[in-house]
Amino acid sequence: MFDIISVGHFAIDSIFLPDRNRPFVVLGGSVAYASFSARRLEATVSVVSKIGGDFPDAYLWRLEQEGIDLFGVVRIEDAQTTRFELKYSNDLSKRRLRLESKAPSITVDDLPESLKAKTILVAPIAGEVTYEVVKKLRSCARWLCLDPQGLVRSFSEKGSVIRGSLTEKGMLELVDIYKSSLDEIKAATGMSKLELAIKAVHDYGVETVIVTLGMKGVVLSVKETAYEIPAYESKKVVDPTGAGDAFVGGFLAEYVRGESLLWCVWVLRLLPLLLRVLVQLFLEAKQRFTEGHEYFMKREINC
Repeated sequence: MFDIISVGHFAIDSIFLPDRNRPFVVLGGSVAYASFSARRLEATVSVVSKIGGDFPDAYLWRLEQEGIDLFGVVRIEDAQTTRFELKYSNDLSKRRLRLESKAPSITVDDLPESLKAKTILVAPIAGEVTYEVVKKLRSCARWLCLDPQGLVRSFSEKGSVIRGSLTEKGMLELVDIYKSSLDEIKAATGMSKLELAIKAVHDYGVETVIVTLGMKGVVLSVKETAYEIPAYESKKVVDPTGAGDAFVGGFLAEYVRGESLLWCVWVLRLLPLLLRVLVQLFLEAKQRFTEGHEYFMKREINC
């Protein structure tokens, strides 16, 4: 049994940064970033995805070298992999997404019969997962986590992303942990205020709600008790792509070990250091956390 199985499309991303004339072309998709993060925290990880014949073998090699199981990855030779173009603003605070191609959707028949995990992360990026798939996944894990970013997106004829609502809200009734950005939870629920959006998700029976706020940090709400945790202060942001996905991968890696929810969020403040293998700082931070929870204070949330 795996600690974490992530379900959603891998992607090939062309990332335009303000200080470069040409894009970076890199492996993308929420399942990629979440899996890399979880593996760095020594979780056992597998992925269920669909890719096209254009998906580079070098990407598969890299994933396998990280110890990520790819048994559930289906390659369709005559199809294209999901591809996005991402263009960032000068301060990296905003981006424009354009869908260039989309791989076939993931169906119930694509799920391995032996699929079993402590937790399953459902992380679509282009509407590739349906309610039927999520319902089947519910029976394959102790905890089910949903990041709905790909379910609140529609696309123009030219591929531009249009933010919409979560059409299959009954999906939330199957979920234990919900994670999304501020804009996405507002879109998913139709609520303009964060506290009302969080309550709307809890009302579907979701126990834990996590909302990422970019440079401002994270809001963690457990049974309608909310905590605001500031972000790790990085000296320089090079590329924010996948930050929220890496966050949830690390969160789940700690969660399946039985760590407290507050520690699971706290650890993600140190994720940039963890990804540089500065393990000692991580252990020292955990010791400080164990000695007391004074850092975490209930705050009024105004977003």
